[in-house]
Amino acid sequence: MKQIAILGCGAIGSSVAADLAEAGYEPAVIDPWPAHVEAMRANGLKVTMKDRTVHVPVRAFHLSDLASARLEFDVVLLASKSNDHRWLAEYIKPWLKAYGVVVGVQNGMNDDSIAEVVGRGRTLGCVVELQAELWTPGEITRNTTRQGTWFTVGELDGSYTPRVQEVAAMMGKVGRCDVTANIYGAKWTKLIANSMTMGPFGLLGLRNNEAAALPGMFDVSVRLGKESYAVGTALGYRIEPVFGLRADEFAGSSDENLVTTMKTLLSHVGGGRTAPIHDHLKGRVSEMAYISGLVARRGQELGIATPANAAVTEIDARINRGELAMDAENYQRLKGLLGA
Repeated sequence: MKQIAILGCGAIGSSVAADLAEAGYEPAVIDPWPAHVEAMRANGLKVTMKDRTVHVPVRAFHLSDLASARLEFDVVLLASKSNDHRWLAEYIKPWLKAYGVVVGVQNGMNDDSIAEVVGRGRTLGCVVELQAELWTPGEITRNTTRQGTWFTVGELDGSYTPRVQEVAAMMGKVGRCDVTANIYGAKWTKLIANSMTMGPFGLLGLRNNEAAALPGMFDVSVRLGKESYAVGTALGYRIEPVFGLRADEFAGSSDENLVTTMKTLLSHVGGGRTAPIHDHLKGRVSEMAYISGLVARRGQELGIATPANAAVTEIDARINRGELAMDAENYQRLKGLLGA
């Protein structure tokens, strides 16, 4: 059996690790939160879903442990927040086998950056739709069931290889997993959906269904999505069906596809709270600079106006700096910046 590591075992990484451990893969779980590692060592990893609970022993490691652990990995699932992808890729490189592969199980567009560290031939792209929460070390609340969880994986050059199919089969133990020849397009499509939901919702502290129901939020979300779509198109990305949608469900105009993508995402995440809210509640910097912030930066480089994504990025940055509280009042600030 191949040697597998889950690097960055937060809510998403822990959910993946538990399902792989239950399936017999015995992944090495590596995380920078000492209390979480110690809890997993003492009591195993417990993931509670709506329809089942998975409670399994795992091999848990502090970052410092690998120096003497004598391990090498065939597959590393990098499941950290985008903020940490670069240094963690550098960290794991010495323990990656010559023909091993790093799979970025993350939001954002980090694959080229990971490839700069470990090599393009040792990098696979991945789109993930799985929502979970980690508040107590060793214990995860997973808001999407296995049936509601979706991944797609792909080679950066679009080829179909035995290893990408093998990784897809492995991720199929966690949820549905497809293989795409358009991984950059699939990841940008997910980024569009995140800019429409995670972006504005993450400023407010509300649950997804509460934020989506605010008057005018639908129009704000569509405006964000249109900007993200325009930038992605200018970059040469071809959006494609994600979240398990069929091609015939994704056959309308670009605006219709944006709405379909957003509504499908919301149907999966339901009443949970989006990831930036978890970060702000824990006093951590969110990863919105790699989502709405990325749209705004690339838009500026290309001469494409992205005022909505820039506004989300500005408010999020002020929350990160402690200048604003994360609360529903930020919706009025956002609309004020947009003149809405």
